[in-house]
Amino acid sequence: MTSSTTLPVPASPAELAEMIADDQRIKPVLADRDSLRDFIQAYADKHQAPGTDLARQVETETQRVLTSWLKERGATDEVKRLNLTPQQQRPANMLTSHRQASAYNAKALGAKIDSEFADAAEFFAAAWHLNPDEKVRAKMQKIRNTFSSVVPADGGFLVPERLRAQLMQIALETAVMRPRATVVPMDSARVPFPCIDVTTNANSVFGGMIGYWTEESGTLQDTSARFSRVVLDAKKLTGYSVVPNELITDSIISFAALIESLWPRAISWYEDVAFIVGTGVGEPLGILDAGNTALVAQAAEAGQLPDTVVLENIVRMYARMLPASLNQAVWLVAPNVLPQLFTMALNVGTGGSAVMLTNAAGPAPMTILGRPVIVTEKARTVGDQGDIAFVDLSYYLIGDRQAMSAASSTDFRFSTDQTAFRIIQRVDGRPWIQSAITPQNGAADTLSPFVALAAR
Repeated sequence: MTSSTTLPVPASPAELAEMIADDQRIKPVLADRDSLRDFIQAYADKHQAPGTDLARQVETETQRVLTSWLKERGATDEVKRLNLTPQQQRPANMLTSHRQASAYNAKALGAKIDSEFADAAEFFAAAWHLNPDEKVRAKMQKIRNTFSSVVPADGGFLVPERLRAQLMQIALETAVMRPRATVVPMDSARVPFPCIDVTTNANSVFGGMIGYWTEESGTLQDTSARFSRVVLDAKKLTGYSVVPNELITDSIISFAALIESLWPRAISWYEDVAFIVGTGVGEPLGILDAGNTALVAQAAEAGQLPDTVVLENIVRMYARMLPASLNQAVWLVAPNVLPQLFTMALNVGTGGSAVMLTNAAGPAPMTILGRPVIVTEKARTVGDQGDIAFVDLSYYLIGDRQAMSAASSTDFRFSTDQTAFRIIQRVDGRPWIQSAITPQNGAADTLSPFVALAAR
């Protein structure tokens, strides 16, 4: 029987699916009934025990629902005593994972008004400029004036930090880049971030750190590393939506569902487009844009037909990935590339045979050479550079200003009795590494965390 202390416990559902698909890794788990029971218990404890992300999310949602229930019944004293701060909060100056950076930040601008609103519905109803309640309008004007003194160009009302964190957590469910990138909370509109100036590992590592074997009492060699920096400038992502006034006045619950469900998905959609193919001018610099100087474009094979992907392309792209990134890189694939992957063949002389390089038979996600495949229409179309890419997204920096504003107006749709809502999110993104790297053995093919197939 395999001891429960030696069982490998996957850190995510994706890792669990990958483990189940691997006969060698799953074999000891299925050795006997006790081993399987211990594995299931260990996996459940890791993902559902107190202190895990799931437990914290359940606790936060429970508090939110209970708060709304008490407030509807006039129990304002009980509401004030509830701890409504999500437990995932981290210091604002801490380099964080995506979940931490998308969670509550006590130092964010909107944290000062968290206690003013119970949920998204109440906030947007208050922000609606046709709200007839004079007290509510006075409170919102105070919030507007305070926010304008900090970010005068945006206008509108500052969104409470608790609500912003909730919206961004929902956005993670559909995002490609944020869940895998390195997210940096920004405490100002511009944040310089250090990076290592490295182009080769042939004679040094990390841009100038050199190691020597030295005899006892021998003279030590002096060396120093070269560091540069990337600058994250918070850019405005503006969302716009038109809502019938009846929806706001007659069914505020339905309006809240619109805001809390559709807006986060829209935000993540447009963020992903910029993070993947953005030009860097007025928007983030995408990993597949020509401005990404670290991008390796793997050339097509001699005589390769246009708009095709062949086995040699995949193997050569895999070989250009930084070895340290092979266990966390993912494939980004355009939908119209899939037929090429599923019908791939290996030529042998004048004949050939099918090669099922893409594992689509097992549980999601499908994999290529053991690494997950993410199908996204934000990748380039088949035949263009970047229609398929092999990338380690932890080498991509996302600067999150963590300041969101909202405003409403009927000027544009006055004749149709509709209100236009605008939400502004401030964010930037760019690759962390500045160039491809010559490997230690001096091979001609450079390595990078960003590898794309060149145009065919």
